[in-house]
Order: sequence, then C-alpha cells, then structure tokens
Amino acid sequence: MANLLVRDVDEALVKTLKQRAGKHGRSAEAEHRAILAAALGRTRRRSFAQVLASMPDVGTDGDFARVESRRKAPRVFG
Repeated sequence: MANLLVRDVDEALVKTLKQRAGKHGRSAEAEHRAILAAALGRTRRRSFAQVLASMPDVGTDGDFARVESRRKAPRVFG
C-alpha cells in the first residue's frame, strides 16, 4: 500500500476529523482512509430491481400503449 502525506491542512479541519474519528471509534488516520475510500472508491452496482424502483412515475400504462401501424417498415439493411 502507498503512503499519503497531506500538508497545510487547516486546524479546524483536523479538529473536525478527530471528532468524527472519535464518534466512529477509530483513529484520525483510519477516519481519513474511510473518507477517501467513500469519496473515491468504486460505486456499488445496483440490481436491476433497484434501478427500476428508482425510476420516477412518468405516466400511466396507457401512455405507453403499443400502436400498430399498417405501414410496411422501411428496409434498413440492404
């Protein structure tokens, strides 16, 4: 693993970091790692059901009814 040194951090931020670390029962260094991982880590993949559940309600089923056309579809491949 690599080391990361952060210089010239405002004292108020350091104090806040230490308070937050205390609330979570870990060191300031461990809290710093957790914050970086949460901010920069890979996003978790959502299931298909989660994606569907997150979609807004945009109409009724009738708004999306299939309309049959008598026209012949144009040839697009050849």
